[in-house]
Amino acid sequence: MPLRPATRAELPAVLALLADEEKVSDPASVVVTEAYERAFADIEADPRNEVLVLVDEDGTVVGCLQATYIPGLGKGGAERALFEAVRIRADRRGGGLGRELMGRAVERARARGCALVQLTSSTRRTEAHRFYASLGFARSHDGFKLFL
Repeated sequence: MPLRPATRAELPAVLALLADEEKVSDPASVVVTEAYERAFADIEADPRNEVLVLVDEDGTVVGCLQATYIPGLGKGGAERALFEAVRIRADRRGGGLGRELMGRAVERARARGCALVQLTSSTRRTEAHRFYASLGFARSHDGFKLFL
């Protein structure tokens, strides 16, 4: 199953995954606003950002994540990868796709030369937190947000 950057045509499928993680949403029902179009175009044009999709044999997007590669002065000046918006389609969970998505995304970051991978996850997603821990991710920081 390929893991690759999303195409513009797959944007509705990605948005459907992000819309509701508890049920399968039909990508045809997703309204792709101008703001989503702009954000996707910005991500696609930025070599330090990518929306990755896991696509099954019939072309269905079954998983996604956004990876942002951040330069920094810590870790000897190495990049770090930040993973956000990690999702597997609700009807495809439990079969190893999340493990495959994350493992291949981590390998992609490693091949790029990243020194570490960090991710964000809502405090409400306790099952996701157990999953990330099973992959070797460790809680290391508390995060804060200021909505503007």
